[in-house]
Amino acid sequence: MPAFRGRRGWCGCLQDDEPPEICVVEGVFSLQTLTPTQPMPAIDELDSKFAELVEELDLTAPNKAAMLGLPPQKKWQIYCSRKSPLEGVTGPNGAPLPGATLPPTPEHYIERLKDMAVQLKASAPDDSPSHEYGPKIESHTALFDALKTALRTSAHSFVIRFIELQGLPALLELLQALDIRVANSPLHTSLIGCIKALMNNSTGRSHVLAHPTGIDTIARSLAADNIKTKIAALEILGAVCLVPGGHKKVLTAMLNYQEYAAERARFQGIVNDLDKSTGAYRDDVNLKTAIMSFINAVLNYGPGQENLEFRLHLRYEFLMLGIQPVIDKLRKHENETLNRHLDFFEMVRNEDEKELARKFNHEHVDTKSATAMFDLLRRKLSHSGAYPHLLSLLQHLLLLPHGGPNAQHWLMFDRVVQQIVLQQEERPTSEIIDSDAQDKTSETSSLKLQDPDAAPLQIDVRKIVKLLVKEEELVAARTRAEDLEKENSDINAKLAKKEQELDLRTQEKEDLETSLARMRERLEKESANHSQAVQRAMNAEMRAEDLQHRFVSEQQERVRLERLVTEGSIPDDQKVAGLQGGCGANGAVSPPPPPPPCKLPPPPPPMMAAPPPPPAPGGLPKMNAMLPNQMAANHPAPPKMEAPKKNVPQPANPLKSFNWSKLPDSKLQGTVWSELDDTRWYNSIELESIDKLFSAYQKNGVAYTFPFQNDGSIEDLRLIGKAKTKILSVIDGRRAQNCTILLSKLKMSDEEISKAILSMDSNEQLPIDMVEQLLKFTPSAEERALLDEHSEDIDSLARADRFLYEISKIPHYEQRLRSLHYKKRFQVTVNDLVPRISSVMEASREVARSRRLRKLLELVLALGNYMNRGARGNASGFRLASLNRLADTKSSAAKGTTLLHYLVQIIERKFKDILLLEEDLPHVKEASKVSLGEMDKDISMLRAGLAEVNREIEFHRSSGVPQPGDRFLPVMREFHAQASVRFAELEDQFQDMKTRFDRAVRLFGEDGAVVQPDEFFGIFDGFLTALMEAKQDNENFRRRAEEEEKRAKQEAELKKRTIERKSKEGLLSSVAKNLGLKSKSPSGGPGSPGNGHNGTDATGNKAGEFDDLISALRTGDVFGEDMAKFKRSRKTRTTVVVPAGANGNGTAGSNGSNTSPPRSRNSIGREDSRERTVVVVNQRRQ
Repeated sequence: MPAFRGRRGWCGCLQDDEPPEICVVEGVFSLQTLTPTQPMPAIDELDSKFAELVEELDLTAPNKAAMLGLPPQKKWQIYCSRKSPLEGVTGPNGAPLPGATLPPTPEHYIERLKDMAVQLKASAPDDSPSHEYGPKIESHTALFDALKTALRTSAHSFVIRFIELQGLPALLELLQALDIRVANSPLHTSLIGCIKALMNNSTGRSHVLAHPTGIDTIARSLAADNIKTKIAALEILGAVCLVPGGHKKVLTAMLNYQEYAAERARFQGIVNDLDKSTGAYRDDVNLKTAIMSFINAVLNYGPGQENLEFRLHLRYEFLMLGIQPVIDKLRKHENETLNRHLDFFEMVRNEDEKELARKFNHEHVDTKSATAMFDLLRRKLSHSGAYPHLLSLLQHLLLLPHGGPNAQHWLMFDRVVQQIVLQQEERPTSEIIDSDAQDKTSETSSLKLQDPDAAPLQIDVRKIVKLLVKEEELVAARTRAEDLEKENSDINAKLAKKEQELDLRTQEKEDLETSLARMRERLEKESANHSQAVQRAMNAEMRAEDLQHRFVSEQQERVRLERLVTEGSIPDDQKVAGLQGGCGANGAVSPPPPPPPCKLPPPPPPMMAAPPPPPAPGGLPKMNAMLPNQMAANHPAPPKMEAPKKNVPQPANPLKSFNWSKLPDSKLQGTVWSELDDTRWYNSIELESIDKLFSAYQKNGVAYTFPFQNDGSIEDLRLIGKAKTKILSVIDGRRAQNCTILLSKLKMSDEEISKAILSMDSNEQLPIDMVEQLLKFTPSAEERALLDEHSEDIDSLARADRFLYEISKIPHYEQRLRSLHYKKRFQVTVNDLVPRISSVMEASREVARSRRLRKLLELVLALGNYMNRGARGNASGFRLASLNRLADTKSSAAKGTTLLHYLVQIIERKFKDILLLEEDLPHVKEASKVSLGEMDKDISMLRAGLAEVNREIEFHRSSGVPQPGDRFLPVMREFHAQASVRFAELEDQFQDMKTRFDRAVRLFGEDGAVVQPDEFFGIFDGFLTALMEAKQDNENFRRRAEEEEKRAKQEAELKKRTIERKSKEGLLSSVAKNLGLKSKSPSGGPGSPGNGHNGTDATGNKAGEFDDLISALRTGDVFGEDMAKFKRSRKTRTTVVVPAGANGNGTAGSNGSNTSPPRSRNSIGREDSRERTVVVVNQRRQ
């Protein structure tokens, strides 16, 4: 069903009371069912007024008769609803009311058109600036829109008056005078719309067809770049092909357009427009649909309705221009209306080729094979009088000279033969299509018709050969231009590659300069640190020498004093005082010893290094009594005496500890605790039950059941202890269990673990995950205290307790283990950071220098500015996140198609190089997984760990002599030196990465402080993925459409065969019935008043509106009857054998092998189909 315009006719109020054959015709106003407010006049007066109203509506004779035959009540109701809109602006006598505004008159529009034509002729294209001429174009466009509306909706008298005032020549003159400023503007489209609206009226249409250059002027609008203008012109030309006298005028207009546009062939521009893409999907499909409807109308109307040779002649012209590959490519649009026109083109072509084969009694004629065609001609003419002429023609063709204009001779022969083939034999005048020839030969019953497509043969061979030579030179020049363009493209590609390499080298140079500056800065810093270290070493050396001199002098002084004491040359008190003074001096000068490591006894003071002097007579006891006091003064005071030990009973077996916080004895004075005595309660407490319930023994394996109840004895417990080994645990049970599980996984003894930790795992026995788990089992201070209490029973402790006791003896165990864990984790973390840093750096480079990406962004920007208006339009850039919102814009015409799918279609057709964008961005996917926050956290962890390792190294360096097997200092010193260098390099790379990433982000107008790498590169990664998915979707859409089309054809074929098997006679009777219905159609028939060819009256008035004809042509419904007829005739040929020269079963079969196929496109039937479709549409609306 054709998609007619949404108009409601003036007779919509009749509902079901009127016959459905009445066509709904557009009137001046849309009518509504109104109750007449005035009394109905007399019947004669009513008929007179109603007849005037019907004349104003410009109806066809059948519809006019149907309207005049309505009941009086209906007539009055229609008349009142028609005249009521005018009552608000006119008085009873027809004069305008005061203050009312009447619509413009035809004189007003004619005057404006003439003024505009004078302005266009008087002004050159460059006279007025564009900003001054723009408002003029807008005002002129508004004028044309108003004129178009007036021609379409005003009364018939308005159109007649407009034509009488030479409105049509004014429009055509203005159309010819359009310059470059307005040829591609909406003004041109509105002007074509005025002509189209004028042709929507029968009188206007007849005047347009009668104008000598009207159709030629309309055809010249095909040169405009405005798509809507092209579509409007093609729709007018296609519809003109369907009206009497229009087909020849359209072909003549296309020849005129060929000369006007300087094209090689008359249909070259149309085929080129059919092949190229215009950008917007809807406009592109609409233009291609209009072109295909025009091509089908040119091929299948006019002489092509019945003349096989004419159809083949025009189709070969289109095929030589390369239309078949273009049609194959158009299938990718997956548009139902466009596919309908493509199907009809291919169906008619197949039927014509089959008919051509039947003329030669052959199944198929291979028109691409010269041998096959020559064999058919030879067999056809071998027993006829034309055979000698065929031989003569071949003999003379062999005599043609080689080289020179030989190819042009063959082209000339081709065109001569085309004209000969198209000359037709005598035919009835009623079937002649050319209206001019019809007027000249109206008194003659028959005559010979000349070529319906071209002028008679008036050939100047020399002139034609010269023209063909020039044409060949032009083709050669175009070929050369194409080669040069291709060469230019290759050079541009190479230039782009060199520019990309230059960008890469420039980037590498900048990176090297940055690295060099950083290394120079680091060298200066290291040099300064080295100078400071040398200075500190010199100062330390000088201090050491000074201390050495002081030590020697003090040693000499001591020797002197000892000698004096020995010799007894001074009193004993003075000797002792001098000795004490010497010792005090030694103690004051000697540096204090370093802090001792945990649990190790402090080293002796320096003064005890020398042996004590021999005792002097009478003075030794006193000196010996003073020396210990002096030594004791240099050490901490001994702890205070503990409180008296309480008389607490001892348990029969070790018990679990009660985890309380014990008050120190110094805080008991004055508290309630000093008044309590807990020892008196032991006699009242059942200590045996406590021994049973809270025993420290733990069973291994299956739980052990005591063979005694609560009345058991301690002796029984001892018996059990003899049978089972006692295991004591002083730490938390769950912690002990987890520790035991960890130790079982290590499969190492406590001593081996301690040695590995002391040696910093030089043999790589501890995996990093095990070291991390060991950190969880660092003994606390309370656990150390408990373990020390049971140090004598170490063998009876549980596995976890023994392990914790063993590692508690390692000095700085927790810090040592953390350093070991950092050492093992350092390289793993670095190996994880380096690829992430590298991926972000490379991805930043790639997005910044990718030319394909810039092309894509330009294309998306162009689409966005084209689609958006107002504040969202006229953009110079957009947020990158908008790329992933392309799929949110869904097509309103094609289900499942988005703007992204359409973008892929454009890229595939015009910019295939952009499809290789993923090759330009290989590191984007990895960079999209990088989190800058996590990298910052890892870098900070490495920095803090390195500082902690350095502090631990300093601690062990100042702790004195290490334990046997302790390799912390040598191992961690070497690691710290290497890790510091590696971390400095890593930190520099990280800073470079952030700098380059920030530069790339700012390059695309984003904020580097807000956008993270995973978000920034995730946009590109997501878009590339969506781009490839959209490409795959397009391929799936095309494949699925082809499959559905094939399935639909198979189902239709199966359905047709089923109907044919049921009753061939029923099918034939149904066809006859349909033909009978067409003859009764109100749109015109053999007996209808004013009937003419193609459903028109004698004056050329076409039944129905011109817009409806254009709509039916656009949707392809105008070819619906032909498609059904071809299917029926094809099936009939497969089931019914028709003798040559006869009709089978009285049906319209083939008339013989040398006649055209029965393509009687009865325009009456076609108009009937259109009229009935309009009625169905309006019945549904009502």
